[in-house]
Amino acid sequence: METVQQLLDQARAEIERCGSTAELDAVELRYLGKKGAIGALLRQIGSLPPEQRPTFGQAVNQAREQIEQWLDTRRAQLERLELAQRLQAERIDITLPGMPIRPARLHPLTLTMRRVKAALIGLGFEFVEGPELEHFRYNFGALNYPEDHPAMDEQNSFHVGDGWLMRTQTTAIQGRIFEQVQAGERTLPLRIAIIGRCFRYENVDATHSHTFHQVDAFMVDEGVSMAHLKGTLTQFARMMFGQEVHVRFRPDYFPFVEPGVDFAISWKGGWLELGGAGLIHPNILENYGIDSERYSGFAFGLGIERIPMLQYGIDDLRLFLENDLRFLTQFPLL
Repeated sequence: METVQQLLDQARAEIERCGSTAELDAVELRYLGKKGAIGALLRQIGSLPPEQRPTFGQAVNQAREQIEQWLDTRRAQLERLELAQRLQAERIDITLPGMPIRPARLHPLTLTMRRVKAALIGLGFEFVEGPELEHFRYNFGALNYPEDHPAMDEQNSFHVGDGWLMRTQTTAIQGRIFEQVQAGERTLPLRIAIIGRCFRYENVDATHSHTFHQVDAFMVDEGVSMAHLKGTLTQFARMMFGQEVHVRFRPDYFPFVEPGVDFAISWKGGWLELGGAGLIHPNILENYGIDSERYSGFAFGLGIERIPMLQYGIDDLRLFLENDLRFLTQFPLL
């Protein structure tokens, strides 16, 4: 009996000294676990004289109940204490002003490309995707470039090797689309557009960059003429710059069109060129099995950066790629 009482005194002292529920769990395991002190006492019953066993067993069971009661009482105290400590540590002063969430913004070039796509889709063009790493024959060969054309000089392109280069113009999509027509995957007439990045070996300054964006569109159908080209580009200019804008077409040379023109708009007292255009060269159509006597088409390519530069008075092309928030936050949210 003295052994049981000593165990109770020792257990009570350890329970009261516990400063956390984790320490209390360890004490509980030490006394009430399968290999704990109470279990050890119960295993001694078999070694006692028969007349002492009931009394000893009853005393051990009462000791177990007493220890459980002390554990429950101390656990409740410690849980309240730990909760108060956690609430204090994680306390948030809700009277302080919240942190404002800055609204997301689209890049000015993204805004412009969305407007360009909306305008051309409204004019009946289907947008397609094309690779930025392009094969030489699509970038130049399929577009009627003569072998001595300056644009084919290695210094104007990023050549990757084995006939591959970073595309210098989105016009490279023409050959891929015409191959689909030749293979029966597409049928005439065509109204195709593509928008994306292009790359040229350029010294970066206020008006030149090695990376820029273009939109290219072309149409092939029976009876397509310069009148259709002029009408399409005039309507496009009005959708982008307003109904009062004036447009100008002047003769120019591009290997993939005949005749070719440069396309410009009047802006703040002067004429600003947006890109080149013209009727698709018959050689290109014939190379892909399209009867140039029956079908004709027009094509145009425009620089995307020029549009926001005109509209917002941006005088340095490098601002688009510098990630300067002082510049980017000046544009509309949507």
